[in-house]
Amino acid sequence: MTRDAARDRARDGERDAARGGAAGLDAAFVVRWLTAAAAAVEREAGRLTELDSAIGDADHGANLRRGFRAVAEALAKDPPETPGAVLALAGRTLVSTVGGASGPLYGTLLRRTGRELGDAAARVSTAEFAAALAAGVAAVGTLGGSAPGDKTMLDALVPAAGALPGSFDAARRAAAEGALATVPMRARRGRASLLGDRSIGHQDPGAASSALLITALAETAADTAAGSADG
Repeated sequence: MTRDAARDRARDGERDAARGGAAGLDAAFVVRWLTAAAAAVEREAGRLTELDSAIGDADHGANLRRGFRAVAEALAKDPPETPGAVLALAGRTLVSTVGGASGPLYGTLLRRTGRELGDAAARVSTAEFAAALAAGVAAVGTLGGSAPGDKTMLDALVPAAGALPGSFDAARRAAAEGALATVPMRARRGRASLLGDRSIGHQDPGAASSALLITALAETAADTAAGSADG
């Protein structure tokens, strides 16, 4: 293969992965995503707790680190065979190991996404995954009684879910921008809402951690594309 052909193949692979790939997403992809998310939470736990100390209980980073460690361990020990089953296991694990509101909210996100995918399909298309994630995000809003603009994790997740049908990288950018957009907001939900105007000027920790989750998803897609191109 010539250098130009190899470069074109890699570029095509990146485009395919950004849209989910022709072969779709399998359980191994979802395991890699959530394992990468666990590593990101591990790295950023201190920053998440610092953000939470300004407008919350100062435990967001520690709680998520404990939960995602448990998720990574569960998936390494006995990984399910379908994307939906992987997400369901991860969601159950978060609910059972993460304290405060984060466990139920993140658990709901992953469990509902997994339920929408079902546990029979070994592979799902990007369109199916995007629709399932959107349903998971909607379930988070219902559980928390929140909406975009309330200075919550939804300010990152809703734009990410909306952008995902375009590409994983578009979802990453939308989540990052959404998280940053919470800084000037006045919190209307959760403990931060008790601060009133004093919540203005601080990034929401849930939006920040949600952006980490979506970034890990985009990076997993890019790594998968690179591996396909090399192969």
